[in-house]
Amino acid sequence: MPQARRRGAPPEEGEFVRPLTRRQVDDRMWELDELYARTSSCAPREPMHVGPAGQDRYTAFQQRLADHVRRPGFELLVAEAVGPSGARDLTACAYGFPVHRAGSWWRDLDGHLPEDLLDVAAVDGLFAIADILVERRVRTHDQTRDWNLARRLQKRLLGGHTGAIGVTLVDRDDMEKYRALLAWGWRLSADGTWAASRYASRRLLVLR
Repeated sequence: MPQARRRGAPPEEGEFVRPLTRRQVDDRMWELDELYARTSSCAPREPMHVGPAGQDRYTAFQQRLADHVRRPGFELLVAEAVGPSGARDLTACAYGFPVHRAGSWWRDLDGHLPEDLLDVAAVDGLFAIADILVERRVRTHDQTRDWNLARRLQKRLLGGHTGAIGVTLVDRDDMEKYRALLAWGWRLSADGTWAASRYASRRLLVLR
């Protein structure tokens, strides 16, 4: 009789997390696009990336990722599960890049920039996690456990940048993603001026 799974054992413990090079990202873009499609009900909506009339959000995702790949310091991690045949299936990904005080990443914040974070950005201490694409079960189960796949991915991304603070943006209307990020340890920026703005289209979250 197979040994029963021990109580509390992480269901993601068999998933392998590894980085992709820029060339590998290009080669596996179709897989990343399929992953986005599977998780798109939870994926962020970014109106500023929507192109000419008729461009769907999947095309917008491809364009956004292609733009981000070119940023200095870009890093992308994938999680893969090994199937019965030995083949690896893509189950999740997360990517990001360092952000600096003078840069386009801060746009669309309605002019309410958190000075405490801008000071950190001035010494290259911020790393933006632009996307975390995971299945719904990762968003709704065991969110506070260290082995939660989203937590593993974001921790690994920040782990290569000693002392770096993680930052991310989430649409104000995307409450599902917002709640998931809070459950994974993210918090609203402590800057009261920015947090009080009702006009900024996105929230700024911080992971320390």
